[in-house]
Amino acid sequence: MTDKPSVLFVCVHNAGRSQMAAAWLTHLAGDRVEVRSAGSAPGDRVNPAAVEAMAEVGIDISAETPKLLTADAVRVSDVCITMGCGDACPVFPGKRYLDWKLDDPAGQGVEAVRPIRDEIRVLVEGLISEIAPARPETTA
Repeated sequence: MTDKPSVLFVCVHNAGRSQMAAAWLTHLAGDRVEVRSAGSAPGDRVNPAAVEAMAEVGIDISAETPKLLTADAVRVSDVCITMGCGDACPVFPGKRYLDWKLDDPAGQGVEAVRPIRDEIRVLVEGLISEIAPARPETTA
């Protein structure tokens, strides 16, 4: 058995999309995946509308803080998923890179963030099915 896969979510401010994606992956995959998120120009705090939208589905991201994207974070991740940060993500051979086209929740109210949150969940569920499918239940 190989080590568990690691995923890095990147958006500009690491305050909305990447925080929600990291929270969904942690919530849905549990300890089957190592999860990181970062931003090319991190904000001061996580978007309050993203915090509220995630709280509505029982996921608390209120204690999260935006983190600066580093080459080391990319280097140690198997999959790097960008969300509107252009070419800010360093590229290393042997890594899988995906770009998710998602609306930016910055400056939006919770009503506008909900559909983004829900779209991220669908994308994360698809990612999990590829990199960390559920293990079959074993019976004694």
